[in-house]
Amino acid sequence: MIRLAALFLVGCLAAWPAYAQQPTSQRSASQRPTGVDLELAFVVDASGSIDAEEMALQRQGYADALIHKRIQRAITGGFLRSIAVAYIEFAGFECTQMAVGWTRIHDQASAADFGQKVLNAQRNLCFGGNAVSEALKFAAASIDANKFEGTRRVIDISGDGPNTMGETVDLVRDAIVKRRIVINGLAIDRPSMPDLPEYFRESVTGGPGSFVMRVEDRKSFAEGILRKMIREIADRTPWEAKQRAALER
Repeated sequence: MIRLAALFLVGCLAAWPAYAQQPTSQRSASQRPTGVDLELAFVVDASGSIDAEEMALQRQGYADALIHKRIQRAITGGFLRSIAVAYIEFAGFECTQMAVGWTRIHDQASAADFGQKVLNAQRNLCFGGNAVSEALKFAAASIDANKFEGTRRVIDISGDGPNTMGETVDLVRDAIVKRRIVINGLAIDRPSMPDLPEYFRESVTGGPGSFVMRVEDRKSFAEGILRKMIREIADRTPWEAKQRAALER
């Protein structure tokens, strides 16, 4: 018995160098994901209709909202007292990028650090339209692949125009909702698109309890994203309960 134990120990020590050289992602593949109250993907329009000043206003809106006392109360008021967020920007076809990767937010410091990364992220100057369907697919895939497991999963998309390229957006939306991911929208007004909020409701957003908020311009964007995030984080109603409520209307 002692000899068998010794041989087992030698075998483990011999195998250790090969294990240690494996990429961290491979070593951790079998580990349980980190539980959070919410997985929330911010999907933000960075197309050619947005100049540098407007882009800065958008990013500042997210950075400020995450450290706001009402958001902090909503985060720490959850069962797991944390959420996971990612910041994604999109524009034309094949221009969607993960500007700031999935991060656990559990206090003021982690929120401030994530916000600073959003402000410092390099903008991908890739214009030519609005690939909304591509952005939604990208966000949903990142939710499925991240290292977190949320009791709720939400895509939070904002923009000032409709899908203009790629797959039909409502079909993409329907496929994402089937994966129990809710899509909410923030429609930014512009004179040429007076019906954009309705378009978002009909073709972009979906899932039990999903909603669209409207902001008049990018200067009021910060207030809009704050109201939207409070609603998304504080609403802890289970998927099934929201689904039943929707059917009973």
